[in-house]
Amino acid sequence: MSTKAVASHSLGDFLTTPRLIPLSLLAIGIGAISAFVAFALLRLIGLFTNLFFFQRWSTDLVSPAGNQLGLLEVLVPVAGALVIGLMARFGSDRIRGHGIPEAIEAILINGSRVEPKVAVLKPLSSAISIGSGGPFGAEGPIIMTGGALGSLIAQFLHLSSMERKTLLVAGAAGGMSATFNAPIAAALLAVELLLFEWRPRSVIPVALASAAAAAVRPYLMGGGALFPTPPHIFQPDVPVFLACLLVGVLAGGLSALLTQAVYLSEDTFARLPIHWMWWPALGGLVIGLGGLIFPQALGVGYDTLGALLQGNVAASVIIGVLLVKSVIWAVALGSGTSGGVLAPLLMMGAALGGIEAAVLPDAGAGFWPLVSMGAILGGTMRSPFTAIIFSIELTHDVNMLLPLLIAVPTAYAFTVLTMRRSILTEKISRRGLHLSREYAVDPLETMFVRDVMRTNMAVLPIDVSLGDLGQSLNDAHRHRGQRLYPVVDGSDELIGVIAASELEVALESVQNGAAARPLADLVRMDPVIAHPDEPLRAVVYRMAESGVTRMPVIERDEDGARLAGMIALRDLLRARVRSLEEEQNREQVLRLHRLVPASARNLLSVSRRRRTGTRR
Repeated sequence: MSTKAVASHSLGDFLTTPRLIPLSLLAIGIGAISAFVAFALLRLIGLFTNLFFFQRWSTDLVSPAGNQLGLLEVLVPVAGALVIGLMARFGSDRIRGHGIPEAIEAILINGSRVEPKVAVLKPLSSAISIGSGGPFGAEGPIIMTGGALGSLIAQFLHLSSMERKTLLVAGAAGGMSATFNAPIAAALLAVELLLFEWRPRSVIPVALASAAAAAVRPYLMGGGALFPTPPHIFQPDVPVFLACLLVGVLAGGLSALLTQAVYLSEDTFARLPIHWMWWPALGGLVIGLGGLIFPQALGVGYDTLGALLQGNVAASVIIGVLLVKSVIWAVALGSGTSGGVLAPLLMMGAALGGIEAAVLPDAGAGFWPLVSMGAILGGTMRSPFTAIIFSIELTHDVNMLLPLLIAVPTAYAFTVLTMRRSILTEKISRRGLHLSREYAVDPLETMFVRDVMRTNMAVLPIDVSLGDLGQSLNDAHRHRGQRLYPVVDGSDELIGVIAASELEVALESVQNGAAARPLADLVRMDPVIAHPDEPLRAVVYRMAESGVTRMPVIERDEDGARLAGMIALRDLLRARVRSLEEEQNREQVLRLHRLVPASARNLLSVSRRRRTGTRR
């Protein structure tokens, strides 16, 4: 077998270790436990809703809209927000926000470590916030709580930071999977928003955790679609396709407005001359006033969302969701209280679709609310494939796949063209971090050592003395920038290396009258090496592990170690330069005359000369 074939056989595109097996088993257990955590949090929300608005002990999920409190209803969100402010001030300020950015920050900054008190305070504060009328969803807090569960279990075990991250995300995916009965979307959300990689070592455990949570859910919360819709028999139709594009553009515009409204609210609160502990109370006042105007804006609002997807709500409800719900949601979220964003986004998207249904082609009840709901989610969260699958899993309406595939990427395109960051990454950016969520093949993986190594270099023979070397190594070699000299024997096989600085010192000592030493006394016999057929990424890792930034390149040869060249850190930049050139250099590869055969071009030329009366 040739050297190149042996090297190709040793490389792989999906590599992992047997550690994947115990990690997957742990993830399955965490996913199952996350289902119980999600169930407990939903019941806790129901308990606080009943206590705050109906003064009864019950864990059933109910809407605050049916309360009989009258004007006292305004004070309920204020009271809940005051409790949350105190919990954040004297407990942990990590409970502020909607959960997903906090989970991302734990992964990026804290080595996937979540404090135990956050695992307790986050679900409790979210339950109080939503139960007192906060216009939020339960999914963000559940994602954070499930992630905290996975992180705590991982912290008790002897695991690496990457393995802790996997178990944290496994808990988050399990919590979302159990909440919405959407295991595929939960796994996709974990990949698109939390993992920052698509590798077997993490994707497999997370997917299994999501599946485990979905398997446990029917025993706790029942099965089936969370928001069943009338069946849609979609027929390919050009007007409907064009309408889907329009829905995507409108959803992208609303996504941008909602994101800007949230951070405008946050900036406004930041300018207030009071401690941030009191901000949620002011946001609670806005929630209470909004609840007086439109009671359906309070709480999670799953019942209103279900009615919107059925396509049988009054115009006043649609307008109330778009105006009141969006305003109090943006203000409350900007005040720093605790709650999720997915459910409100779904509701506002469905309401936008309800308005669009009045003017767009009739495609069935709930068709446009469902398409717009997915588009809003994809545009705001910048997770288009999660939004498509999530919309289908929520409704079990597979026939909506093609309309969603048109509208959601359109909304996504609108927001990425008009906003630099999403609603999630903007919050992270405001905490001093920059997060890129673009996935691409690293150019260091597609280029090899042979593509960038230098072969024009000075090589030192092992049998030379320093005295002779001082005469033969001229200034052209000594000052050309070469910092490491390979030392070879008579067959060009590598013996070792010597640093240019060490060689300079030795040569100066000889020039000053010191005894000439054999070169072999200065040679390092066990240098870090590279091979021509290795991808550059492997060399980068080797440099990071060893601290060496220059190394000789050795041919893979069973008979010896023949020197092929040298590679340095600066040579690795050529891969980046090549990647930039591929992105920025524009050229017309094919031209029309190249597509026409030479004989045909000659005939056309003769015909043209005859018409114009010219001859060669």
